[in-house]
Amino acid sequence: MKNKIRVSAVSYLNAQPFVHGLKQSKELGRMILELDQPAECARKLINKEADIGLVPVVMIEQIPEAQIISDYCIGADGEVASVLLLSNSPMNEIHTIVMDNESRTSVKLAKLLARHYWKIEPNWIDEKEIDLAMLNGNTAAVVIGDRALSIRDSYRYKYDLALEWKKFTGLPFVFACWVSNTAIDYDFLATFNRALKYGLDNRDELLGLLGDVNFDLRKYLTQNIQYNLDDEKRKGMKNFLSLSKQM
Repeated sequence: MKNKIRVSAVSYLNAQPFVHGLKQSKELGRMILELDQPAECARKLINKEADIGLVPVVMIEQIPEAQIISDYCIGADGEVASVLLLSNSPMNEIHTIVMDNESRTSVKLAKLLARHYWKIEPNWIDEKEIDLAMLNGNTAAVVIGDRALSIRDSYRYKYDLALEWKKFTGLPFVFACWVSNTAIDYDFLATFNRALKYGLDNRDELLGLLGDVNFDLRKYLTQNIQYNLDDEKRKGMKNFLSLSKQM
């Protein structure tokens, strides 16, 4: 019997079309699927605790023998809605930024924008869990994922990091890609990608299963998040990784 293939997918809403497709597939009997925070997906691949993961792009180079194994990703071409800098002060008055350590890519993106686009030099504070009561006066926070969606309208200023990147570079942004750390046979990869496509093609079915939330989930999963890793997104990813190396 062939070995099981361990897959680490992101637990956030933005990855639910992928997760839905993988769970619905009857051909992926060899797969063990786990849902994790973005940083945990990367850690599992780095430590050989998973074979495939939906990995923050800034972490790909730390994965031994990393290969992007799909033309699907978590990306955006403009407003993404769930990766935000939140503050009660305007950008030119921000002195401190608290970082959400669940996604290294989002934090790196915020730092790049601060240096190259916003032209500010804040103090950066790394927190395991952001206490939103800290967002007083001149303090802002990078908040991502489902939490960002639920609180995005509770602050006077919200800067959408994917939209800010688009303004800065004219390019889309890629937050995470499907990456393997070992050779995966062609048949499994073909089946895996068909399952991802099924989830994307059946987002209406998924929306019925997810129920009510306090934001426009249909817009989020069909417009804000873009899932095709096309040439423009690859250009954006290359640009981001090049700038990241200079930090």
